[in-house]
Amino acid sequence: LADIRASIAVAKRLDAKWMTVVPGFLDSRVPTDIQTGRIVDTMRRAADIVTPHALVMVMEPLNTIVDHPRVFLQTVPQGFAVASGVDSPAVKVLADLYHAQIQSGHLIGTMETCWREIAYLQFGDNPGRKEPGTGEINYRTVVRWLRARRYSGVIGMEHGNSVDGRAGEEAMIAAYRAIDAA
Repeated sequence: LADIRASIAVAKRLDAKWMTVVPGFLDSRVPTDIQTGRIVDTMRRAADIVTPHALVMVMEPLNTIVDHPRVFLQTVPQGFAVASGVDSPAVKVLADLYHAQIQSGHLIGTMETCWREIAYLQFGDNPGRKEPGTGEINYRTVVRWLRARRYSGVIGMEHGNSVDGRAGEEAMIAAYRAIDAA
């Protein structure tokens, strides 16, 4: 919680609204349900700290298959369960579609089920975490689904470019135009 308190000053300097949170590592000695309960309790206390500052903590589930083998929060539904347990507008889920695709797939169904706790999205294709259109995720369908829900929130571009330099920047812009035309 000391890190949360310290982050408030930085968020204010940057005029930020969102704070990304990765709630710790999996401890094989402690049952998952007990760890979940502890995280819910900790996030409630953190919510009490950030709420007066109009900040929202978005918990980011990370994949354990390729990038982050020991993290606790591994799926969007798991994040949904924690956010629902906290029951605060200051604690929501960041749905990073790159991580979600690797960990469990079924992106649209997962977002549909967990939508009320998702407050922030990140795009990055799989494999490779490059711009949309370079991997297996059908971002045209994702964008169409988001438009149908009138989503007007943040979409973070959390990826690299498949091509270096200016050509890569142009390819990325073209990729986003292509999925936005859906």
